[in-house]
Amino acid sequence: MEEVVKFEQTILANLTEDGKLLDLEDKNIGPEELRLLCEAEDLSSVEQLYLSQNQLCGESIEILSQVKGLTGLRSLYLNHNIIGDEEAKVLANAEILQNLKCLMLEANNIGPQGAEMLVNSPNLKNLEILFLDSNPIGPEGARAVARSEQLPRLQALHLDSTRIGDEGIQAIAESPNLTGLTKLYLCSNKMGDAGAIALAKSESLRNLIVLSIWRNEIRDEGGKALAESPNFMNLERLYMSLNLFERPVRKIIRSSELAKRLTTLVMD
Repeated sequence: MEEVVKFEQTILANLTEDGKLLDLEDKNIGPEELRLLCEAEDLSSVEQLYLSQNQLCGESIEILSQVKGLTGLRSLYLNHNIIGDEEAKVLANAEILQNLKCLMLEANNIGPQGAEMLVNSPNLKNLEILFLDSNPIGPEGARAVARSEQLPRLQALHLDSTRIGDEGIQAIAESPNLTGLTKLYLCSNKMGDAGAIALAKSESLRNLIVLSIWRNEIRDEGGKALAESPNFMNLERLYMSLNLFERPVRKIIRSSELAKRLTTLVMD
């Protein structure tokens, strides 16, 4: 009984006055606390739930997937936990995802199989923003994202530091299922000219407003292709620092028609 009262106090202490945000980040939340969350009285007003940095894995994710009271949930933050492929599979089948617009899974242990299970979940039809940064999904995981037909409303895709390389980036660029993307983040993926050229040639990514490709290995050929691309007419912000362009190509990019249209260009 004492634990129940204590956890109820924790919920109340971290629930905003309007009841829309419940912040349990780094609160030592484990299986017992999540069971109590399952049993908590009506939390249907909660739209944002933070469970980051709680070492969540295994049993905890199983229990979380069974929570029924969070019917109004729109954003779920599970970054910096220990979620691997098995946990991703459990999450993919969880009803708690059905109304989500934002799913944050940055800095976990999700590999190609886990990524495939997630992006093919029938529960993510409403998802608009997906964070998979700093998970080792690799090229195979990127291909799974590209092939998925279960993310019809996806607008922002975060794939920084996911080891997808040129092969994975080419799959994303050529996907007919990602035409609704307006924001794409591909930093720190060892992208070279092949990946940059694929992005430049992509007709599927014509609606991009934001493209972030900093800290990669793009050289002059890829830099020129991006600057001369006819497919970035809607692009407003381009982040491309920490690549391997030579100074003459940096000048070409800065003086390009693309640069004139941008509101933000960040480059060395």
